[in-house]
Amino acid sequence: MADKSRITPGNVPGKYYVDEECILCNDCVERARENFASGDQYAYVKKQPTNSAEEDQCQEAKDSCPVSAIGDDGE
Repeated sequence: MADKSRITPGNVPGKYYVDEECILCNDCVERARENFASGDQYAYVKKQPTNSAEEDQCQEAKDSCPVSAIGDDGE
């Protein structure tokens, strides 16, 4: 489960975030290209979802993360 105290650099404030468990597999980037991006060491949330399609894609990215590095309890 993602840990809000270990958020990776670059995450914008909001519901979704990526923590330091990220292994940079880029699955989240492929599933939600408008919302996730790859950094040097970790992926991060570059934009919070603004419509139902993006919300669905972000949830799919979270659910498919192989190391559970995506959280959805951001503020």
